[in-house]
Amino acid sequence: MAAANRHYYATRDPLGATGDFTTAPEISQMFGELAGLWLADLWSRAGKPGVHYVELGPGRGTLAADALRAMKSAGLEPAVHFVETSPTLRERQRERVPDPVFHDGIDTLPGDQPLLIIANEFFDALPVRQLVRTAQGWRERHLGWSQLVFVPVASGPPLDAILPDHLREAAAGSIIETSPASAAIARQLGARLAAQGGAALIVDYGYEGPAIGDTLQAVRGHACANPFEEPGERDLTAHVDFATLAEAARAEGARSFGPVGQGALLDALGIRARAERLSRSAPGRREEIAAAVARLTAPDAMGTLFKALALTGRDWPEPAGFAA
Repeated sequence: MAAANRHYYATRDPLGATGDFTTAPEISQMFGELAGLWLADLWSRAGKPGVHYVELGPGRGTLAADALRAMKSAGLEPAVHFVETSPTLRERQRERVPDPVFHDGIDTLPGDQPLLIIANEFFDALPVRQLVRTAQGWRERHLGWSQLVFVPVASGPPLDAILPDHLREAAAGSIIETSPASAAIARQLGARLAAQGGAALIVDYGYEGPAIGDTLQAVRGHACANPFEEPGERDLTAHVDFATLAEAARAEGARSFGPVGQGALLDALGIRARAERLSRSAPGRREEIAAAVARLTAPDAMGTLFKALALTGRDWPEPAGFAA
């Protein structure tokens, strides 16, 4: 999965109508604007320190451009850092955001000031491991090669001992996913926030685990595809375990809030008031704006499947939209 996605993102712009999928920032400017104001509010209540803006997997730079514009309106103009390895997407990002500093990983981010971090649909593309319940117990799911295609096979030593008690006796064929790469990055973010201060907003589709379920999927041309065919030519993703991300960040000293549904968060941050202002300034776009609000917030669209998790440094204020 890691190798396939590395090639996939390095060789194309996968976003938009002509690509394979669309993300929330591409649906409406309101998403990025509210994310930027969320960060600006935290920064203001923290005493307006010098900060760096960081985005993990910034896509085309659309979210960053909208967030930075909103932050500027609140008096915040931070230096911009993108964690991005795709040469193709780096070019798109330069078109939207002047002079970002690019990083291949989190380890090279600056350590001199608090970080304001956004990760929208970043963790879902990180590789997962799958454990499957066989008649002989739990085994890891690997890839085999049959008739010129990859096929999933269960093999290796027994893994029953590492499973939570309430999942160990699941029915044969049950699958549990873990993402060591995601947990490692969450730990890095937690350590950074604990040491430097700042906040992170993580938005993705997912659940609070551990839980039974096979969520590995592929998308091509805005439609589901076989994840085991044409490696590197389709987007591979898996649902994000927000409970594991939060636990990993807290283990390094950060605080966590949520997750909450994306719709609930956007409503709390004022998306409907923002939509009304945009509609008054552009009456001809009223229906388009209303449709975007519905797509971002409705339970049968992105409102509940997509969730948001907030992380902060130890002494930073509690974030808006994450009330207990």
